Amino acid sequence: MTHDEIIKALYDETLLGNAPAVLELTQKALADGMGPDTILFDALIPSLEEVGSRFERGDYFVPEMLIAGKAMAGALNVLRPLLADTGAETVGTFVMGTVKGDVHDIGKNLVNIMLEGAGFNVIDLGVQVAPEKFVAAVAEHKPDILGMSAFLTTTMPMFKVNIHEITKAGLREGLIIMVGGAPVTQEYADAVGADGYAADASTAVRLAKELIKKQRALV
Repeated sequence: MTHDEIIKALYDETLLGNAPAVLELTQKALADGMGPDTILFDALIPSLEEVGSRFERGDYFVPEMLIAGKAMAGALNVLRPLLADTGAETVGTFVMGTVKGDVHDIGKNLVNIMLEGAGFNVIDLGVQVAPEKFVAAVAEHKPDILGMSAFLTTTMPMFKVNIHEITKAGLREGLIIMVGGAPVTQEYADAVGADGYAADASTAVRLAKELIKKQRALV
């Protein structure tokens, strides 16, 4: 296979969510001397962007997104240390967690995979994240964006609690806060003082990039 054929096959197999083929092609590409950044930016990211577009058009649904995301995650496990060695620049740092009282993480994990694929450095705090843990993570990692997820209407008020604690700790300025989850709406995000809301993973990635661009333009 030529390099172009490998890139095309990687794109197609990621789109189909064929994890074993994506992993095998990634290893073949590296063995053939292709750079990890070429594999990521020429095949994997464009494929995942197409997955997002198909989802937005209604051609793909959550299962297809999850399968494609998992296929890409396998390739990322191989590429991540190599990308770090090449000093590939990250888009930004994103701290992510599901709020206290909530153990749902499928949506959060999918967003994480897509953010990583788009070039973000993602720090996942997991589920049931207490306000003090969010505060400590923001203080330690100084992220560009903090993402909070809630799947239950009963845990959505934790957004406001967490934002209040972050503000009280003097860490709110310059920090972009994004929220999401099945019951969350744009109106609710506005009411709790978040900077961004996304209904799905592909929108979350696009919005994250836009918000960072805006923030850096201000600075």
